[in-house]
Amino acid sequence: MTSGEIEMTGALQHSSLNGAQTVAPLAQFFIPAAASLQERRPRTLKHGDTFAVFDHNGDVLSGPGSPEGLFHRDTRYLSQYYLTICGERPMLLSSTLRDDNATLTCDLTNPDLHDELGRCLIAHDSIHMRRTRFLWQGCCYERLALRNFDETAHDITLEIAFEADFADIFEVRGAQRPERGRQLLPEVNAAHVLLSYRGLDHNPRSTALRFDPAPARLEAGKAVYRLTLAPGEARALFIEIGCDVNGVEDPPSQLFFRSLREARHALRRSSSRAAAVQSSNEIFNETIRRSISDLYMLMTDTETGPYPYAGVPWFSTVFGRDALITAWEMLWLDPAVARGVLLHLAENQAGELDPDTDAEPGKILHEVRYGEMAETGEVPFRRYYGSVDSTPLFVMLAGAYFERTGDRAGLERLWPHIRRAIDWIERHGDRDGDGFIEYGRRNDNGLTNQGWKDSHDAVFHADGRLARGPIALCEVQGYVHAARLAAAHMARELGDDAFALSQERKAEKLKASFDTTFWDDEMGTYVLALDGDKRPCRVRSSNTGHLLWTGIVRRDRADRLVHGLMGPSSFCGWGIRTVAACQARYNPMSYHNGSVWPHDNALIGAGLARYGFRAEAARIFEGIFSAATYIDLRRLPELFCGFPRRDTQGPTFYPVACTPQAWAAGAPLLLLQACLGLRFDAQAGQVIFDQPILPEFLGEVELRNLRLGEGTVDIALRRSGDHHVSADILRRDGPVRVIVTI
Repeated sequence: MTSGEIEMTGALQHSSLNGAQTVAPLAQFFIPAAASLQERRPRTLKHGDTFAVFDHNGDVLSGPGSPEGLFHRDTRYLSQYYLTICGERPMLLSSTLRDDNATLTCDLTNPDLHDELGRCLIAHDSIHMRRTRFLWQGCCYERLALRNFDETAHDITLEIAFEADFADIFEVRGAQRPERGRQLLPEVNAAHVLLSYRGLDHNPRSTALRFDPAPARLEAGKAVYRLTLAPGEARALFIEIGCDVNGVEDPPSQLFFRSLREARHALRRSSSRAAAVQSSNEIFNETIRRSISDLYMLMTDTETGPYPYAGVPWFSTVFGRDALITAWEMLWLDPAVARGVLLHLAENQAGELDPDTDAEPGKILHEVRYGEMAETGEVPFRRYYGSVDSTPLFVMLAGAYFERTGDRAGLERLWPHIRRAIDWIERHGDRDGDGFIEYGRRNDNGLTNQGWKDSHDAVFHADGRLARGPIALCEVQGYVHAARLAAAHMARELGDDAFALSQERKAEKLKASFDTTFWDDEMGTYVLALDGDKRPCRVRSSNTGHLLWTGIVRRDRADRLVHGLMGPSSFCGWGIRTVAACQARYNPMSYHNGSVWPHDNALIGAGLARYGFRAEAARIFEGIFSAATYIDLRRLPELFCGFPRRDTQGPTFYPVACTPQAWAAGAPLLLLQACLGLRFDAQAGQVIFDQPILPEFLGEVELRNLRLGEGTVDIALRRSGDHHVSADILRRDGPVRVIVTI
């Protein structure tokens, strides 16, 4: 699945196929189109299991479809937070996130402020207000600094209105609930308010607000400060908003600075593992810095290591597929992320058959939720396994991680889980014994489609009819092929030659049968899927590009396949569309049927490079990078619309795309690796650049602190002429060799 369970929808979805009007049923877990995230361009913060979405002023203004609020473990702990000065909303000067996403800073000033007779008491731009805010260990900390730049003293009233609705994340996304838990009576004293709720799951949830200094008046939904500011005088107010936190004696003014230091140090420690990227293109440098910062902001420390949560606002939790692909994109940069993901998913591997959660022995997790609706079973995602591809991707990543690091101890720890994953492929994944892996939900509440394109209408036939399951997706067969080869390589390392040989033979057999069954010579590509009656879904899709990444494509098929992917029907200029423009259900504004996804394009780019099509990979890289140059903060969203690229205009945004999104943030990293032909031989201690190229927007790239075993290396790659790339070693520390092939 994507990091989104289903696509954006309204009450009903209308489409026209061959002139006939059809009405699709309302999807189960929909994201309403009532509010555009792209229009709001909200400011987001995240730490651990807590994230926050603010408007540019730093306020929370919730409403239908609004994602704003302070969220903790899938519940909104703050649904309203609104600052006024003398009854008026301050004017925005600027709103910025630090480059490392550690803090949000909002600079505000007063509008013209009048008395009841209309006389101007305070002229605009007299009072400066700076809100500095960050998250740390379940708390949101804010400093509100004020300064009077006028020549006269001013009496001002500041009011902060607040509310906590304790809505489940699925409620915020639009789910209607027949019944909710109950709000408890608030507790208020001079400087502290406690707002509480007891859900239908019987779990208490509470939001604690503390103010320092104490306001002039404090109520259950309002804090009022009355201040007199002399000319040039500055004052600071501190607010702490805690989610289910135990009482802390230290005042918020002390905790603010101490927690800020700890938060910044934690970010630096986490990101210091990563290699650094610097180029001759300053805009690309901004893009790659934002991508890396977003990845480490989305990272959550688990008992087994770092784990990237999928995205804000809708998917800030553990997802299997998303984290596996994100870790793959980051593998060359920071292999510790792959280790953390693999170990966490191994610990949560399904051990028994459970139709309610689509669990089967050996299957890898799809999603975890902690909110009230998951706890009560109103949504099936408390611990959910409805993903057909997470299991082979788990084995693929394990093999790639071992190749990257040579971590024998890690491999031995993972090996029982890898064997169970292979057993799932062979015993449960192939439902009808035809050699292909199919999916079909085990209960009516599960996801209908369980590949990465999980919209209800993402798998269809050439005439637009939806495919009925169980469905065998083309890319999943490629994942299984690659998983078997990875398992064979790891088995040989552990001395199990018999298992290795059996996996190699099964991979070879799958490759042959897949080509026979899925290749469509008339289309010149592989079909999207086989439906439950084994009829091919003859649809041109980006899914086939993943096949190049996995290596299941016959060499003599690659030219035609690539020609189709890079043709104008599929490649829109920004990237390859999920579905080609010539297909029945094509809609460039849809979630999965014509949009452009950065991570999808990154995997395709890696596949193109694998088969020697590096120039085409560079075209995709240029398109994705160019899209980022038009986007706020240079931050790649989950997806954007698939309209054709037009000169001097940016991409068309998808209204409810998550941003930041982990596998979108990782896309430039994988595309850079694909163009550079960068790979590792841990056993030989070699960093290899195989026939590297650089796209036209990059004349030079430096990779610093590139780690392999006990060694590190800094290397500069420079484009000279149209195709040639030269490499210079700037620094080498330890037993690591650099190999460049031409």
